[in-house]
Amino acid sequence: MTADQGTAAKIYRLEKMLRGILAIIREFSSMVAVTEAQVLEALKGVNDPDKGVDIVSLGMVSGLVLKDGNVGFSIEVEPERGPQLEPLRRAAEAAVDSLSGVLSVTAVLTAERLQPGGDGGQPHNHGNNDAHDRGNSHDQSQESQQGPVPLAPGVKNIVAVASGKGGVGKSTSAINLALGLAAAGLRVGMLDADIYGPSQPRMMGVSGRPESPDGEKLEPMVGHGIKVMSMGFLVAEDTPMIWRGPMVMSALQQMLKDVNWGELDIMIVDMPPGTGDAQLTMAQQVPLAGAVIVSTPQDIALLDARKGLNMFRKVDVPVLGIIENMSYFRCPNCGHESHIFSHGGAHQEADRLGVEFLGEIPLDIDIRTTSDDGQPIVISQPDSPHAKAFRGIADRIWSKLVSADRSMPEIVIE
Repeated sequence: MTADQGTAAKIYRLEKMLRGILAIIREFSSMVAVTEAQVLEALKGVNDPDKGVDIVSLGMVSGLVLKDGNVGFSIEVEPERGPQLEPLRRAAEAAVDSLSGVLSVTAVLTAERLQPGGDGGQPHNHGNNDAHDRGNSHDQSQESQQGPVPLAPGVKNIVAVASGKGGVGKSTSAINLALGLAAAGLRVGMLDADIYGPSQPRMMGVSGRPESPDGEKLEPMVGHGIKVMSMGFLVAEDTPMIWRGPMVMSALQQMLKDVNWGELDIMIVDMPPGTGDAQLTMAQQVPLAGAVIVSTPQDIALLDARKGLNMFRKVDVPVLGIIENMSYFRCPNCGHESHIFSHGGAHQEADRLGVEFLGEIPLDIDIRTTSDDGQPIVISQPDSPHAKAFRGIADRIWSKLVSADRSMPEIVIE
């Protein structure tokens, strides 16, 4: 080997070494967590086109969430300017996406939407109208007057599972009902609309982050044969969501319209507890086929359940019935039945209010442990009395929807 060849070989090895070092540096840089301060600094370079001031100084940025390099935030705008500010939203996403350590960016425009009339708007008519598709299709003239648009066109029925207060087992009931419907051969989706306390990822035993192969729509996560979307997939489990009502509604709308739900017979929506702005807006703007109220038998829970039921009635959403959860406790040793939270209150309330009593679910440790383990009782113990009770309620819910729309398949239990 000549001296020139030896020198060339050394230079080649040195260049190869430098390339390796640069690759390591780039890989390390991508692992460096982006900070809130860095995101806000980047957004200071994005100006409101009409005001000429950056969106951070104007206080337009809110709800900033960071998780493993994934960034989400809202841009609050005036309702009348919303349609014209899509370029601003894209510019904000691009500014944050340029930061080292950022893997994905999601920005949403949020605004208080006052409907015609000035008093919060006329409620959307969800009544049993033959011209009304029970999931998402509306007569065009009706749609233009009343606002709601098909957010998930392939979903035939959207059913809300709600409660007047937290802690009554709403989310546990929602997931077991969804699995009961899926066990009957239906195509089922689950939307975790409980933005402040998303629990469906754990109950479904699903983790990870939704992907977007086309860069336009997210692919829903799948657990136990059910498509599911939840804010819990996008933020850390212990991250509080300090969002106002308009921001929550924007997030829910995105989880409906920007997710590739495909064709579904029914979507179960695990609603936030209570009867606040988020619940009312969801009921008004999402074309619900019906609502199911979950309550315990105790008087204080029934009082709140009555408020939830009346809220749906005020916006013309059919109430499909009431479920009494934690109805009784049966001792596993002696079989004695105890009514810890009273008994039969939800049944009596259903009769008084003129709605169907869908059934009762006991207070049982297996229901709790299977949900905590991501293996809800309907699939982990399908032959248990509790699983059969959930499937029976799911059957009654579907039968009520079928009776209103004979074009849907009936559940046949052999």
